[in-house]
Amino acid sequence: MTPDERRSSAALAAIYALRMLGLFIVLPVFALEARRYPGGEDPALIGLAMGAYGLTQAFLQMPLGMASDRFGRKPVILLGLAVFAIGSAVAAWAPSVQWLLAGRALQGAGAISAAVTALLADLTRDAVRTKAMALVGISIALMFALSLVVAPALVPHVGLPGLFLITLALSLAAMVVVAWGVPAEPRQHARATRASLREVLRQRDLLRVNVGVFALHAAQIMTWLSVPALLVQAGLDPFQHWHAYLPALAVSLLIVGGGLFRLERRGHFRAVYLGTIALLALVQLGFLTQLDQPSLPVLSALLCLYFVGFNTQEASQPSLASRLAAPHQRGTALGVFNTLMSLGIFVGGALGGLVARSWGAPGIFGASAALLTIWLLLAWGMRPDTSAR
Repeated sequence: MTPDERRSSAALAAIYALRMLGLFIVLPVFALEARRYPGGEDPALIGLAMGAYGLTQAFLQMPLGMASDRFGRKPVILLGLAVFAIGSAVAAWAPSVQWLLAGRALQGAGAISAAVTALLADLTRDAVRTKAMALVGISIALMFALSLVVAPALVPHVGLPGLFLITLALSLAAMVVVAWGVPAEPRQHARATRASLREVLRQRDLLRVNVGVFALHAAQIMTWLSVPALLVQAGLDPFQHWHAYLPALAVSLLIVGGGLFRLERRGHFRAVYLGTIALLALVQLGFLTQLDQPSLPVLSALLCLYFVGFNTQEASQPSLASRLAAPHQRGTALGVFNTLMSLGIFVGGALGGLVARSWGAPGIFGASAALLTIWLLLAWGMRPDTSAR
């Protein structure tokens, strides 16, 4: 990478990381803490509030991605971060779960993912774009990992409102990075047309990746509707959940960084890609076996395996979507990719809440396993030549 490319990649990965940390930081504690609010006795409402930002983000992801093609990336990114900050403020002062839902929905309206990734593609050459997009993916995975450790430790001191105020501060910090840390963007952007959108939707391997990002994040939200309660049932205080998360994360990062990424670079991308999908599905079945008499060591091992699968997929999917799209389609392709990710978040929260109301944790883990299995079957036909690094 050139110095400008390194600066661009680092700055945009930092913007993505700050925003995703703001979204993820409430995830490990939301299902438990939301029960303290008026309306928190309804699992379906909690699930809807948890995933609400995914719906508004999904509706606005494509329009804002296309708007960034026409009006410039930076203005769209700054506008989205401002809306995200307002949503964080609404959630911080929410008097009920319904207001939490409104704040989360407003957070999602700041849908900048497509614009950020498209700007990164604008500022890097084809030869290094995979590395730059992988940096974005890795930053997302690391923010998810950090949130799992930080949130349970902070919530006894600041509560859920304090976590939302932290997301407000993170969004303001991201705006500073956009304004002063990102190099000037190109004057010309490829315009997204209906033809390019049709081409994007017709690409089979890109469609498989889009289905995958939907399934990955739907299962993620459903998993974290039930895992915190399972840890409590195993005897771990909610504010000590990081004791289970931290060792599992540390071991998983060693496995991912020391083994799986190395296998990908040596031409075994397809095996790693399919293997980690299968691993995620098996982990859901493992959680099912722990519902009656949960064991903390077994849950910790299952969490470690989950993090191996999730972090591998989260780190690799953005660069894979970018590589599969033609240069003139990239803004639209990444808009579709991020829209499907957002829809997965919403469906995971809404469906998970409804399933929890009727069938409890067994239904949630069963639905997650089924969804991940469908993804595995669809991904099986991915051609190695298009997915190799």
